[in-house]
Amino acid sequence: MTWTGVFPAVTTKLKADGSFDPDAMASSLERLIENGVSGLIVLPMLGENASLSQQERDEVLDLSVATVAKRVPLLSGLAAASTVDACFMAKNAQQRGIDGLMTFPSLAYKTDRRETVAWYKTVAAASDLPIMIYNNPIAYNVDVDVPTLQALHDVDTITCIKEETGDIRRVTDLYNAFGDRYAVFCGVDDLIVESLSLGVTGWVSGMTNAWPKECVEIFNAGRAGNFDAIRPLYRLMTPAFHLDTDVKLVQYIKLAENIVYGAPAGVRAPRLELEGEELASVTAVIRKTVEDLARYQATSR
Repeated sequence: MTWTGVFPAVTTKLKADGSFDPDAMASSLERLIENGVSGLIVLPMLGENASLSQQERDEVLDLSVATVAKRVPLLSGLAAASTVDACFMAKNAQQRGIDGLMTFPSLAYKTDRRETVAWYKTVAAASDLPIMIYNNPIAYNVDVDVPTLQALHDVDTITCIKEETGDIRRVTDLYNAFGDRYAVFCGVDDLIVESLSLGVTGWVSGMTNAWPKECVEIFNAGRAGNFDAIRPLYRLMTPAFHLDTDVKLVQYIKLAENIVYGAPAGVRAPRLELEGEELASVTAVIRKTVEDLARYQATSR
């Protein structure tokens, strides 16, 4: 596993009747690979992991493994309520050919530091797969902070942190505490250039589902230190990137995919598709981004 580059958190494509759409899923994975992403993460929360049955999750994993065919690293989100279920999911992912795990804290319980350390150590011991810790205390009320990571320092398979506290200072705190012990990925779209300036090696991105070429361009330029060159594109896309941080990011990003390249926008209940003023306002942001990108690309040639 090479922990660098753009790793989109891939949406799970659903048919009009709510069932899994393997053709649309395979097409979206191909599109992402063709546009230069460095890795893929299926069954993230953006992929509605917790809303799917285990049979459906297995269908997503098997289809993804067959489609990607080792061309880029393929990770699976691991989201569970109990430690027993989490360990099963880790073993299951390895048996099905997944290359790594993006592991959430327990979905059912706000663990304290001792419990959080025990959770990650136990899940790590359940398989040989490398693990990216998903750290989003805003959503899950559990912060895998510097002291917690110090307690996990000797777990060799825990190798990467998806940093999503929203506090840009945390990136530097992690590097000061651990050097290169952990790879650090930006976990929100509207902090990627700021995070790259502080040395992150990767980006777990939502809006890359809609605009993979442009997101890869932003990442590569920022990684190379060409911030002046990429700043206009980043500013142009930031209103759409803000949609990645909303509680309805699944609906918003699927709508963007639908508008940009015709992917199905359906979601799994309890999520509902957008309507009324909310639908109009989000659509306006996405369509303006499409128009602004067309102008940007025309003048950049």
